[in-house]
Amino acid sequence: MLRLPRAVRELTETLEKLPGVGPKSAQRLTFYLLHYPEHKLQEFADRLTALKKNTVLCASCHNVSETDPCPICADSSREQYLLCVVEQPLDVLALERSGSYAGLYHVLHGSIAPLNNIGPEQLFLHDIAKRLTGVTELIIATNPTMEGEATALYLTEYLKQTPQTPPHLKITRIGHGLPIGADIEYADGVTLRRALEGRRDF
Repeated sequence: MLRLPRAVRELTETLEKLPGVGPKSAQRLTFYLLHYPEHKLQEFADRLTALKKNTVLCASCHNVSETDPCPICADSSREQYLLCVVEQPLDVLALERSGSYAGLYHVLHGSIAPLNNIGPEQLFLHDIAKRLTGVTELIIATNPTMEGEATALYLTEYLKQTPQTPPHLKITRIGHGLPIGADIEYADGVTLRRALEGRRDF
């Protein structure tokens, strides 16, 4: 039986671990890269290495950035009394593109998903309470999925039981404009603007 070269097999196995890439797609990508010009392949490898070397997570909001603090946290002109909780850095990008929000963010890097062994401890969730000084409204902008809703409910209950939570903190949830099952990162600016304008007490 013909065996593929070890380097081909190992890269295919690595690519298979990426989200949305199955065995056949991984194999096709590997053979595509095999015929890529060597200087282009080196450039690709350098950029992969730079992805980790040249980025940091902001110690405050946990967004991906080149600096710590990130440009949003360092911008004193932002509305410091608003804090928006999102699942992923791409959600920050989408909300910023919409031009409808000028407050601060907190990026969880996921949502509570027991079936995937992701609990609150695997997310940047419990340090939100430390950021609430001067915040009058916490906007929960997790995705309108089962996992996003579970995360929103957990966060609300957690904050209610945490002594650091200001007594008059208003907790809202983005509402109209995002259909159930949709991801924030794929929504257009108008939809996101309506979702933010239609937020409700949670």
